Amino acid sequence: MNDLDREEDLARTRLDRRTLVRMTSLLRPARGAIGGAVLIECILVASIFLRPWFIGRAIDGGLIAQAGGGWSVDRGLVALMAGGLFLTWVARFGLAGLNQWLLGSAALRVLGALRERVFAHVQGLSVRYFDQSRAGRIIARADRDVDSVRDALVNGPPELLSMLVRSLGAGALLWLIDPPLFWRLMPLFPALALAVPLFQKAGGKAWGRIAEMRSRFIAHLCESINGVRVIQQMAHQDANRVRYQGMLRDNDRASVAGAWLWGWFQPYTVVLFTAGMAVLIVAGGEALAAGRLTLGELSQCIFYLFIFLGPLQELGDLFEKIANASASAKRIFLLLDTPAEVVDAPDAVAATTARGEVAFEDVRFAYRAGAEPVVDAVTLRVAAGETVAIVGPTGHGKSTLVQLLCRFYDVDGGRVLLDGRDIRGITQASLRRRISVVLQDNVLFSGSVLDNLRLARPTASDDELAAAVRELGADEVLLRLPDGYRSDVGPAGGNLSHGQRQLVCLVRAYLADPAVLVLDEATSAVDVHTERRLSRALRRLCRGRTAIIVAHRLATIRDADRIAVVWQGRIAELGAHAELMARGGRYAELYRAYERAQDGS
Repeated sequence: MNDLDREEDLARTRLDRRTLVRMTSLLRPARGAIGGAVLIECILVASIFLRPWFIGRAIDGGLIAQAGGGWSVDRGLVALMAGGLFLTWVARFGLAGLNQWLLGSAALRVLGALRERVFAHVQGLSVRYFDQSRAGRIIARADRDVDSVRDALVNGPPELLSMLVRSLGAGALLWLIDPPLFWRLMPLFPALALAVPLFQKAGGKAWGRIAEMRSRFIAHLCESINGVRVIQQMAHQDANRVRYQGMLRDNDRASVAGAWLWGWFQPYTVVLFTAGMAVLIVAGGEALAAGRLTLGELSQCIFYLFIFLGPLQELGDLFEKIANASASAKRIFLLLDTPAEVVDAPDAVAATTARGEVAFEDVRFAYRAGAEPVVDAVTLRVAAGETVAIVGPTGHGKSTLVQLLCRFYDVDGGRVLLDGRDIRGITQASLRRRISVVLQDNVLFSGSVLDNLRLARPTASDDELAAAVRELGADEVLLRLPDGYRSDVGPAGGNLSHGQRQLVCLVRAYLADPAVLVLDEATSAVDVHTERRLSRALRRLCRGRTAIIVAHRLATIRDADRIAVVWQGRIAELGAHAELMARGGRYAELYRAYERAQDGS
């Protein structure tokens, strides 16, 4: 399954849905500005229609044939017509600037609203979506694809209206001046009407391929940036560059193919335009010779023909914008149509308080339908205020239990309870406020240490945050940073060591004051010296709340009230450290193996 097929599978719909109505609905935030731009465009078109009339009147009324031969000029009339022509250009330049300002402000509102909508939707998607989607493709939807929609969505309606009004208005004026001439030009319309849908359909497919190629190389770029340490460590730069070059070549080929298709449309319109001019010269000359047209009217017809056929030259650019925007919009809507897998039940209630009693009742779960369950018939009860450690080999389901408790995934069978209530009946936001999780690889956001701590308690003062750091004994380490608590942690916390990042995350969990604290390999990357220093802080952190500790470093969990051994997705043993060691079962094997490894190191 390729990336696009996977996106369609997650969205439970196909890509090639009609998007025109949905694209139009995006204009609601800027209806007033776009309406104003449309009105100004109508005024500008009206000024265009006046120019040939001024020229025609200047020729027919300003040039007066003399009885004895020769011509005289009605300077007053010519000056009046020239003044009118000048005013149309003044209106053109003045209103065009206002029009661009309106469209620009409309674009900011429309695209801003769309970006916010995409961002909010992405934040609400379930974790499984991010497990199966590449970050670069999501970024391409929220960034490049939204930008691609702009020209057709905001500028497109006024441009299309202008083209229609110019063509229809100029055609009507040609018919009023000389109906036979108008009917001689009519065969150009079927030739255009038949060609436009063919070019539009072919162009839509071409731009769809271009959008897909663009998403692929952006996704690969993001993955390469995130994994640059691994790439450099494995000396994989050359091979990775070759792969990226291949994606760029695929994008270039798709772009060339799209340009080749649209390249035929422009010459085709030139042929139609040239044919129209030929008809006008022949038919107009005949009408002038027959006395049906004056010289001024023939001049008007020439200008109106330019106005009538002029949009043909612009149609190709507009359709290219529409095809590009449509391809991008389809992918944006595909993302917006992707439903969240984990949602609040209609009757879900907010957990305003929690004692911290946790229970897994016959829980079963697999990450993919039809796959072997990672968690199979697990039943485990954790009393409020109890500390329970979960140990076992990698891949046997320890961390999955944490994911299910936080409801990042829903169980396939059984129930997970908090204070006796099925967590599916609790709103996700309130559930996660009652549970704090400190992972092995936690995420810090750009900003200072204080900024990251304030995520857990937005209203806390700097002094309150500093007091929390001291209470956990992390001040000795964090105050040694260049600017203390105001030190910039860098992107993803890159300016801090792994141990420093974990300290910040432990304090952040403490500030959240949860009923249930989960430490998922939280101290595995901390050196022994730091771990010993934090033992008092961890005891302070766990005091008065339920604690679930997932750990490979078994020395850290000997003091837990109970230890659950997870083996192949099941609870193999459950009891205190001494009790389990006396049994000589799975836990004893794991602990002796851990001691041998420590002695060997």
